[in-house]
Amino acid sequence: MDGPQYTILQVLRDKWWVILPAFAVSLIATPIFRAVAYRRKIVDRPDDLLKPHGRPVAYLGGLGIWAGWMIGLGSFMACIPDLAGRWRQVGQALLSLDGARLMANPVWNLLGVMVSGTVVMVVGLLDDLKDIPPKQKIAGQVLAAGILMAGGIGPQMAQVFLHYFQAHPPAAVSVVSSMAICLVFVIGACNATNLLDGLDGLCGGVTGIIALGFLGLAVWLALWATGDPGVDALRIGLALAMAGAVLGFLPYNVPPASIFMGDAGSMLLGFFVAAMMALFCQEGNARWLLAALVVFALPILDTALALVRRLLAGKPVFAGDRSHLYDQLVDRGMSVKKVVVLFYGLSLAAAVLGVSLAILIQGRYALLIYAAVLAGVWGLFYKAGMIRPAPHEPHEPPPSNASGRGK
Repeated sequence: MDGPQYTILQVLRDKWWVILPAFAVSLIATPIFRAVAYRRKIVDRPDDLLKPHGRPVAYLGGLGIWAGWMIGLGSFMACIPDLAGRWRQVGQALLSLDGARLMANPVWNLLGVMVSGTVVMVVGLLDDLKDIPPKQKIAGQVLAAGILMAGGIGPQMAQVFLHYFQAHPPAAVSVVSSMAICLVFVIGACNATNLLDGLDGLCGGVTGIIALGFLGLAVWLALWATGDPGVDALRIGLALAMAGAVLGFLPYNVPPASIFMGDAGSMLLGFFVAAMMALFCQEGNARWLLAALVVFALPILDTALALVRRLLAGKPVFAGDRSHLYDQLVDRGMSVKKVVVLFYGLSLAAAVLGVSLAILIQGRYALLIYAAVLAGVWGLFYKAGMIRPAPHEPHEPPPSNASGRGK
């Protein structure tokens, strides 16, 4: 193919505005939820290690992000061509039990994302309110992954891996494999963003940059129209709506934060990442999934670093401590604001690396570069003494705007 079939303006002209209602609703709803949280005493209280923020801070910020994302997606749905006809097709497919027709319907796909995302948010909210056990949170994430698959998002995930082995298993095996992969992505991404939510403005800002990186990948695929136009539009709509929702929330969450997103927000952000990765599998090409993983590399690396340190220290992997990269940087003397800015820069670098190499270089060569960068990063961690656990945790708490909610 000599060139792209469309221009960026053609791709975005009927979608770019989705960011606006998502931003506006999040910007307006977040202080409302903040007032409710303070009135109902739904606050995160400080402690000496993981919550050193100095004063009780409101939860329920995740509800503001969720409201913005839902309104953005609802606005996007309202502009789907022949919307009434699409709804009729959903009804007809349900009555006739025509699963293939249902899975190909963009309204059904969008509903699947919205319902499963709401499930994840509710599970996180219950944890914010009642501190539910990890098993119950994971059960909620499993339910959300099942709804996402039923909504037609992710049934091609196994094809990305089977393609390279030239395997052609029965359809049932492929579906079951895709379900297992989808579960891993949803659980992994939800917990990675939850663990990243440890400093004011950190998780929201980093995920906003990740959403823009995903938007870049989605726009590139739509320019060439190599896949399903409905999937191309859905990827762009999801990314724009989440970018707007996060941007509306961040003014209240940057240091010093007046509201925290809580698990309701951090798990929702992770679910968004998992849904986007599932959509990047729709072409059956590992190139785009690999790029999406690189865009999301910083939360993955932070989670991996914390887990490795806990395992080496003989601690339970779900035990809260100060093993995260951002905690270690603060404990080594960096201010919270500097750490947050550094993480924004690293996230932007990861997004540029993932998107640019996916566009410019064949997958196998890009993989070699990704692997070299990963090895270099872990080498820096090792040289800086960040992998081996410290003999004891520092007794002096970090500055008051280090919220330390990541576990």
